[in-house]
Amino acid sequence: MGQRETAEALPAATEKLSELEAALGQALRGKAEVVRLALVCLLARGHLLIEDVPGVGKTTLAQALARSVDCGYHRLQFTSDMLPSDVLGVTVYNAQTREFEFKRGPIFTNFLLADEINRATPKTQSALLEAMNELQVSIDGVSYPMARPFMVIATQNPVEHHGTYPLPESQLDRFLLRLRIGYPDAESERQILRQREDRIGMQVRPVLSAAEVIELQEMIHAVRVEEAVTDYIMAIVERSRSHESLYLGVSPRGAQALYRAAQALALLEGRDYVIPDDVKRLATPVFAHRVVVNPRVALLARGADAGERVLAEILASVEVPL
Repeated sequence: MGQRETAEALPAATEKLSELEAALGQALRGKAEVVRLALVCLLARGHLLIEDVPGVGKTTLAQALARSVDCGYHRLQFTSDMLPSDVLGVTVYNAQTREFEFKRGPIFTNFLLADEINRATPKTQSALLEAMNELQVSIDGVSYPMARPFMVIATQNPVEHHGTYPLPESQLDRFLLRLRIGYPDAESERQILRQREDRIGMQVRPVLSAAEVIELQEMIHAVRVEEAVTDYIMAIVERSRSHESLYLGVSPRGAQALYRAAQALALLEGRDYVIPDDVKRLATPVFAHRVVVNPRVALLARGADAGERVLAEILASVEVPL
């Protein structure tokens, strides 16, 4: 879809996305920015990592987002004894046909909710890598394509909680965004207490079809990004790679992720062009989980997210184009 066709389809797309955003807002009250960024991840064909303490709505948001689209959905509770075959599937021998058959696992769906992903061992976590990056799963030398759209929505508790295995950098880099929900404000929490049903994420009705989601995902490629905005993204990325507080800066995949996310945010905002504020708004949720902070700096942070603090310094130091 070209820029002209995108401009013509923009009003209808904005209306659909507003309806979807309103439905998710009913499931997760008082968290409009979190909901909007989750939709950015969906439009940009990304995978979403939701990290926060228990009980603030991580699973509710993931369920609501998955159920808002009329397509396949599986919820997988990760545990320390889970095996890769529990995610991908297993090859079994059929005595009647005398052939081996592949029994597909829960990953073969459109939306996979990987609940408490950091409670599984690194071996099981890595079973998701190929599907997240290449949209296929390879078993016994045979590759099986994933359905479209395909999105992994993973939740995790902070790594300082007992019984968790921190996600490796290679796994974190596959997630387009990392979001934190945080506690609700007083009025939103009052509304939550008055709800008659606490499983509102399960009650969200489909707003879009799979075909409509794919169409919206295609539209973001026609969202215009001026050279000045591209240079702004590159300046942030380059600064992260040379910053003395960072052991590992932003990867090329991370730079691509910010570019796509900015296009998706522009579409959500009803624009067919990206502005520098889109980039600045998304830089931290796209980059914070990808950078590795020097141990000395992490120690001085005293429990705060040192990566987010360093990124805030970088954003403040890079000139914003007019």
